Amino acid sequence: MTRLTVANQLTLLRMLLIPLFVILIVYGRPGWALVTFGVAGLTDGLDGLIARRAGQKTSLGAWLDPMADKLLLVTTFIVLTVPGTDLVNRFPLWLTILVITRDVVIVTTVAIVTAVMGVRTFRPSVYGKVATGVYVVTCVVLMWFNYLGRASVLVDIGVWVSLGMTLVSGFHYIAHAAMIINAPASADRNNAKR
Repeated sequence: MTRLTVANQLTLLRMLLIPLFVILIVYGRPGWALVTFGVAGLTDGLDGLIARRAGQKTSLGAWLDPMADKLLLVTTFIVLTVPGTDLVNRFPLWLTILVITRDVVIVTTVAIVTAVMGVRTFRPSVYGKVATGVYVVTCVVLMWFNYLGRASVLVDIGVWVSLGMTLVSGFHYIAHAAMIINAPASADRNNAKR
């Protein structure tokens, strides 16, 4: 039976902060929404640190942590895109669709490869980590200027950099997945030649 460690509890707290974040945005409290997003980000850093330092790495945490990260980012993009909220700055719909599509493609690819070929190691790429970092910074910048109640060119820059990193990380992941899929076939061909 898996024990619910402190690190796992912090991850669950991050997931519980997501609906609060949405409520704060919808009801026009961008400052408190930014604080909530910041606290969620802090739990992300702390759960990993505690898991490593205190030896609390668990299989539950290995699944929960990336799921909580994806839920937080996808929810943030959606709620900062939809019309009907009193926001000065919003993400363009096309960017949110691309970001979500990238994540769906990654998860679907892992599921299909695992189902067909058995468990394979899909380590996060440096481009994926940079993309996530860019998304987080862009979300914070957008929310900060919503709190200030004014538009900023920094939001536009964040949108275009996010687009670039979405495309780069998405294509890199597809190339990496193709390499993993083709590896057994090339190994079989090499063995057949011997």
